[in-house]
Amino acid sequence: MRALEGKHIVLGVSGSIACYKAVDLASRLTQGGALVDVIMTESATRFVTPLTFRNITHRPVVTDAFDLSSEMSLQHVVLAERADVIVVAPATANTLAKFAHGLADDALSMTVLASRAPVLVAPAMDGHMWQNPATFDNATQLIERGFTIVGPAEGRMASGLVGLGRLVEPAELMGHITALLGRTGDLAGRKIVVSAGGTQEPIDPVRVVANRSSGKMGYAVAEAARDRGATVVLVAAPTVLDDPAAIEMVRVGTALQMHDAVLHHSSDADALVMAAAVADYRPEAPADQKVKKKTEGWTLQLAPTLDILAAAARPGLISVGFAAESQSLVEHARGKLQAKGLHLIVANDITDPDSGFGVDTNRVTFLDRNGLVEEMPLLTKYEVAHQILDRVVEWLG
Repeated sequence: MRALEGKHIVLGVSGSIACYKAVDLASRLTQGGALVDVIMTESATRFVTPLTFRNITHRPVVTDAFDLSSEMSLQHVVLAERADVIVVAPATANTLAKFAHGLADDALSMTVLASRAPVLVAPAMDGHMWQNPATFDNATQLIERGFTIVGPAEGRMASGLVGLGRLVEPAELMGHITALLGRTGDLAGRKIVVSAGGTQEPIDPVRVVANRSSGKMGYAVAEAARDRGATVVLVAAPTVLDDPAAIEMVRVGTALQMHDAVLHHSSDADALVMAAAVADYRPEAPADQKVKKKTEGWTLQLAPTLDILAAAARPGLISVGFAAESQSLVEHARGKLQAKGLHLIVANDITDPDSGFGVDTNRVTFLDRNGLVEEMPLLTKYEVAHQILDRVVEWLG
């Protein structure tokens, strides 16, 4: 992930049964290219050994700031100064209390107190402990001081209770971490609206006219824009994808609902990226009740849907469209670019198995209003998203 490459991340781990998730998080951060320095509290070492983190990060693990035999002893100041972000996951109720009251009696609390880096805290504890007024007050103080608190999530805990207290899953934490790292990116202060997925036009209460869009390309654009500092609104038609972290989600079903949502949210946006596969036609008269199967055929009368990109166009809004074609790729994309007055269109051949529906890669051709035609190699959709945003940044000046 571009947002993680070469970044110094301090991962603080405190004593919770959820420590095993911190191992997964450390692995994901390391695979993303980050330099991960793990600081463990004494109680955390009762759940997971320092050796586990060292083998994953390939870096020393700090467990005792006063152990002079350790090569990392008294290094909390160094870690505090070079950290791009500090992530504490899991964070126990005791750890929250230390941070809130400025205590510094171990390597982790010393590092947090000494650092000016953004701090993300992911609580994990018994539900009753999270609901305790003391814990609530501590969390509130930290938020007021600029800490980012993610979670806790709801579910079954080790105690057997079901409620709020579980550590947020590592995949979601990754999104919040990259969002923090991107706060000073080249899209900081910008609002980007992205659409994704395929709309569903009802025939009756059971059946719909739909398409094969997975939503992966739109979600990748939204995440890449977030990772570059933008405030992102993702208008999503039905998909099976998880909601991306630190992004405002707007759920829609039909083309008309997407039209209304996109126009509302793009009215003050800097850019609109329409990656959604919006139905061109809808059933003219959807049935109120389920239509029963008959032996004879069924003729369905269709009516055209509204053109969202054309309706959203206004001076100052950078507009990006997509053209998923099965033939005459550049010719059809250029026609759409001109007809809708777009700044940029992203064309891809859906007959290519590497860039069709539902895959994680894409091979696209960029066309812009200045006459550019640029073929890109096969890339992941997240990499394609950054290529799109590179051009959006240029248009934004």
